[in-house]
Amino acid sequence: MDYPGKVKLPPRPNTSTSCNSFSNSSSPSYSLADPSGGGLSITNGVNGGGFPPSLSNVNMRFGNCMCCNSTLRFPISVSCFRCTVCQTINDLKPSKQSIQRPEPIIPLTLDRVRSIINTCQINSNGIRPPSFDMLEQEIQRTFSNWYILNESFSNGRQVTLEDCGVALDQVRETYKIMLELPVSVIRSMMKSVENILKRPGRMLKRREDIKFLMIILENPLLAQHNFPQESQYHHNIVKRIFGLLSNLSNELHHYLVNWFTRLSTTIFRKRVELVNSFITFRLSKLSKQRNKTSPEDYESDWRISSAARVMALLFAANKQQIKVPLSDFYNTMVDYIELIEDFDRWEQRQGKFAFCQYPFLISMGGKMNIMEFDAKRQMETKAKEAFFTILFQRRVTTTVLILKIRRDYLIEDSLRQISANEMDLKKSLRIEFVGEDGVDGGGLRKEWFLLLVRHLFDPQFGMFTWDEDSKLCWFNPASFETSDQYYLVGVVIGLAIYNSTILDVHLPLACYKKLFNMPVDLEDLAVFRPAFARGLRQLLTFEGDVESIFCRDFVGEYEAFGELQRIPLVPDGQNLPVTNANREEYVDRYVNFVLNESIAKQFEPFKRGFNNVCGGNALSLFQPEEIELLVRGGEEPIEIEQLQAVTVYENFNEDEDTIINFWSIFRDMDPPMQRKMLTFVTGTDRIPATGLTNLAFKISCIGEDSDRFPTAHTCFNQLCLYRYRSRKKLEDKLKRSITDSEGFWLK
Repeated sequence: MDYPGKVKLPPRPNTSTSCNSFSNSSSPSYSLADPSGGGLSITNGVNGGGFPPSLSNVNMRFGNCMCCNSTLRFPISVSCFRCTVCQTINDLKPSKQSIQRPEPIIPLTLDRVRSIINTCQINSNGIRPPSFDMLEQEIQRTFSNWYILNESFSNGRQVTLEDCGVALDQVRETYKIMLELPVSVIRSMMKSVENILKRPGRMLKRREDIKFLMIILENPLLAQHNFPQESQYHHNIVKRIFGLLSNLSNELHHYLVNWFTRLSTTIFRKRVELVNSFITFRLSKLSKQRNKTSPEDYESDWRISSAARVMALLFAANKQQIKVPLSDFYNTMVDYIELIEDFDRWEQRQGKFAFCQYPFLISMGGKMNIMEFDAKRQMETKAKEAFFTILFQRRVTTTVLILKIRRDYLIEDSLRQISANEMDLKKSLRIEFVGEDGVDGGGLRKEWFLLLVRHLFDPQFGMFTWDEDSKLCWFNPASFETSDQYYLVGVVIGLAIYNSTILDVHLPLACYKKLFNMPVDLEDLAVFRPAFARGLRQLLTFEGDVESIFCRDFVGEYEAFGELQRIPLVPDGQNLPVTNANREEYVDRYVNFVLNESIAKQFEPFKRGFNNVCGGNALSLFQPEEIELLVRGGEEPIEIEQLQAVTVYENFNEDEDTIINFWSIFRDMDPPMQRKMLTFVTGTDRIPATGLTNLAFKISCIGEDSDRFPTAHTCFNQLCLYRYRSRKKLEDKLKRSITDSEGFWLK
């Protein structure tokens, strides 16, 4: 999911309580709250009495609770009502408490808190423990009144997209001081916070109205769960914060996202952890009632949906300015719900909450399970179609896609057979190499992928250009290859995802963003052409005369087999010099030229081939970064212990000297050498997106001590060793094999 520009969250789940949440009859019950916070409960004839005479004929209206978004019905004449779902009092007009301007106005500040504490300590004369009654009263006065709290801790600036108007550092220091005071002070503060969240006193419509929520969010006690009662109490407060935040307008959400982007990485991570902790708490409570949590358990839970929407705001902020990795948003408990059923309901667009609406909460493992389910479902559909075709049309077809490849005509055979079987690409894939015996149990398929990628991405083949600085490739705008070749590349990458095969494909993130129709810019260009991007940035920041020093015009350039091609970026661009006034336009157009316009003929068939295989709802759950991870695998450090735990041995025992020496040598290698070892055995230096625990790794014995070198079958992730007589001999043979082996990597 992407939230560019003004933030717009997924539609809120249907939480209408006009019937079910109140009673089973056609007219719902409701509760009218009086200004003091009390309420008059009215039911619709539960005991046959119907509405009281004074209310039975009044005009009624519908409204939504500002906290849980439940739809309620109430008389049109009232100024406030109490939600019967979350018990929040909704003031349709500002309550007297919130609009009454205290005289004199004394907002709480860090200096004032310190001053009151100092006064309390002086009054004790050092003879008895100080009494903090004065501070308790001040805390209660501030945190129970919207007007005072909203004006407290002001930084003296107006509320803008860049500034929430609150001195958050002073707020954090105030909380830190208060946590060292007697528990009575803390209890007074938490009770006041709970009360103001139950009744803010007004509808929150303006950007200035929500400063108090930013102050409350800084409370470190919200994340404190030392014992069950404390955990329950703090979660009850957190649910109201999330409810109010999630039901703000899209405009206010836009402000929140921008404010979140300005938090430090440490504070931002704490916000993400707070939301995830709450979701985990709610799902854990549901899971105690069942072995597996199903959508029926949470689809109408306003607490979970509110937390998910707040996480969406944090996720949008993280997209604007990366603060934490995507994995920080994953919620482990979500992986234990009925994700497949959640996916089915989400596809049906039932209007109720589903975790697939907020896929950043679902881990890579969970998403891959959904994708595998979706792929299997589509493969089964194709298999059934093939069966009925055989049965009724008497046409010969298969339930799997079998490609028969001649090694000498690898690309030609692959392209021809894929083009001839476009409707069968989602069938299970099997590879047969002509003239060779063997049944494809996955090894031949992987070998086909590796060989094909190696040829297609070879810079000498001319389809892709290679950057020496970034070690990444990009589409060659001057390629003579047909669009069919790029279509084949797209299909191959799509098939690799569907068949859970890691490819040694060195495409940058910009490629995957373009597959998702996301905009790409100078930051993306800098990833795979860093030197060129530095030059453009220097042009943007140069303080002298750009025209005379840089001598550029509005022309894009690329090399076509040794010759420089010049393409105007605007009409008559070759006669339009780049100046200080138009340099930003020049950079924007040049970046667009490199990333979009110059490669349109190459990227369009590539995208078509990819979507022909992967296009579907399951793919939309992923972010571009996750698709890159699926295709190439992860770059995180190799955890030798994890790899050792999943390794299978053939004709070896794990406790014999050769195996013990191998793992010892592997651990002692520096990280680059460990990567080369992984490449030697698996064909890529990357690990699966879900970690090494999902990598099939095999070590086989091929004989007693020998002077021959170890070998590897990358198609099966298999390392073949002799029983070398010493650790040194094994180390020498291994390192020589690794460094001298050609492998499948690019260049």
